[in-house]
Amino acid sequence: MARTDLAPQRRRPARAFGGPGWGQAAGALSLSLSPVFIELSGADAGTASAYRCLLALPVLAPLALPEFRREGRPPRRQLLYGVAGGALFAVDALLWARSITEVGAGLSTVLVNVQVVLVPLLAWAVDREHIPRRFLLWLPAMIAGVVLTGGLLEHGASGSDPVAGTVHAVLAALSYSGFLFLLRRGGFHGHVRTTYTVVILSATVVSALGGAAWGALDLTPPWHTLGWLALVALSSQIVGWLLVALNSPRLPSHTGAVLLLLTPVGAVLLGAWILGERPTLAQWAGCGLILVSAYVTVGGRRTNPRDDGSAESP
Repeated sequence: MARTDLAPQRRRPARAFGGPGWGQAAGALSLSLSPVFIELSGADAGTASAYRCLLALPVLAPLALPEFRREGRPPRRQLLYGVAGGALFAVDALLWARSITEVGAGLSTVLVNVQVVLVPLLAWAVDREHIPRRFLLWLPAMIAGVVLTGGLLEHGASGSDPVAGTVHAVLAALSYSGFLFLLRRGGFHGHVRTTYTVVILSATVVSALGGAAWGALDLTPPWHTLGWLALVALSSQIVGWLLVALNSPRLPSHTGAVLLLLTPVGAVLLGAWILGERPTLAQWAGCGLILVSAYVTVGGRRTNPRDDGSAESP
């Protein structure tokens, strides 16, 4: 029996920087605003994670309503993808924020961005999606760029509890990769906005429960905190992740994962511009290496018809 409800349909090979590629890149750059706004809000992990999702729901629900009326209720499997993906997003947000204080921002950022490896591996293992040689050849350069951009070579692993922080960062990386995989897979057969709204609803509930359990949830944050978190909801949940949800199902998994590396690059640039941070020469070099690797990997001209990374239905 054909698994037409489980696997992605065959996609026509396309250049990554046309259509969905630009949408994915715009989403990744929108996400880079979130760390800046969260820093300005002064909110702890549980509060930031719960409210950035909660404040997005009044906008996402009306956006999903026309799709729901047109296409009806999503299949149960897609709803399960949404619930599980939202839970993984919340776990990632909580663990990553905690790991920053325990092991330092550099190592936690590097570990979380191993999604560039894990997401294509998941797509290969579950959907039998082809991974092109060009991506594999440039993968070490991309990882080196992430290491440099995270400032790990200058600061190393620092914090209150490096062992616990490393464990939390690794678990955050696994959760983040699982979230990206389910977010992409949930959009293979339509109902994207409806499923994404389920993702954010699930993330709101799990973030609130997890934040309360960790003692990191403020139910009555001050108004200035809510204002900054509303900007996080706009830039991340309403614009950034919705663009990723809409465009990543139309891209090979490795392409979507590479384009998401624009998020730490954007965060470095915005941190320097808005927060007055001073990136080191190594961090600027890491940003450049990520940009070059991304362009060469997903934007260059392809000569091998099997090198487009398109998935095939089993």
